[in-house]
Amino acid sequence: MPTVSPTFDPKAPEGPDTYLQVISPDGTRHPCPELDEWVGDIDVPALEKLYIDMACIRRLDAEGTALQRQGELGLWAPLLGQEAAQIGSGRALETDDFIFPSYREHGVAYCRGVNPHDLLRMWRGAAPSGWNPYEVNMANQQIVIGAQTLHAAGYAMGLKFDGSAAAAITYFGDGATSQGDVSEAMVFAASYQAPLVFFCQNNHWAISEPVARQTTGHIADRAAGFGLATWRVDGNDVLAVMAATRAALAHVRTGSGPAFIEAVTYRMGAHTTADDPTRYRDALELEEWAAKDPLDRVAAHLDSLGADLGELKKRSESAADELAAGLREAITTMPDPTVDDLFAHVYSHPHQGLEEQRENYSNYLAGFAVQGQGTK
Repeated sequence: MPTVSPTFDPKAPEGPDTYLQVISPDGTRHPCPELDEWVGDIDVPALEKLYIDMACIRRLDAEGTALQRQGELGLWAPLLGQEAAQIGSGRALETDDFIFPSYREHGVAYCRGVNPHDLLRMWRGAAPSGWNPYEVNMANQQIVIGAQTLHAAGYAMGLKFDGSAAAAITYFGDGATSQGDVSEAMVFAASYQAPLVFFCQNNHWAISEPVARQTTGHIADRAAGFGLATWRVDGNDVLAVMAATRAALAHVRTGSGPAFIEAVTYRMGAHTTADDPTRYRDALELEEWAAKDPLDRVAAHLDSLGADLGELKKRSESAADELAAGLREAITTMPDPTVDDLFAHVYSHPHQGLEEQRENYSNYLAGFAVQGQGTK
């Protein structure tokens, strides 16, 4: 089991001495015995595809933020800076693995083939959820902090009881590890040796609370205390993330129990579009992490391998433009919910009490229409 357990200093900079890394920020590929075997198949074309994926979700994220600022979405949770963590892990999953995300995993949804229309519906308030989870093997985005880890633990226990070869994975941030739900999920998963990967995107900020205020040690060390196999990796290194996710999935599929990945990354933008990070975050910290950009390091590494970066960037820009156009079209064609939609799917079968509420609410709204006619 690969582990990294240095002496923890919350003021010390993060680096290769505190987590596993394959590609350094300057694009240099260096040996990593714990991870190299898991990405031995990633050649130049495969690495270019990962770069294009990251470029696409960066554009998706920018469009989501712009749409919210233009009043088209009620809220948006930016992922800027976390592209490698989401693409590296998302592309390591098998199609029958089931994903339980938080509210920021737009990139994982992109990997899963979620339609842009479905991705935006919840954030616009046009639907209570975005997509049918069983069509893409990914649950809808979870707003309640950490709740999805318990759902994932239960699902993974079911996979084991059914004798399935599939695994489950659940995503959450560093702040969620302070919630009791996450600890309870690890207890259940470990007790039943469930095939579940806990994937923590440690982006250093739980809204305005820094990670150093939440823990006196590495987050992955907490998981080890529950008996989970742990990997702590550079979350801005797409190959390190992919390798760790593949290794963790292989571990849980053998019946060896759950695993935990701490992907050390950074939230470059706001917590959500309702947040102002300039009130609590030092601009110098942003500069430090901007130098560790996940896309820049892949581009630098590909350049060292002789790849045609000009052609690659044209391909990535074309793919990103197409995705952005799809998002824009989805907004313009998205219908507003009707009154009846508010009462649909609350219960699995017709419910008399709910039907009475629907009728009363419809009559209430109709009363405004009558009053408006009377004043003309």
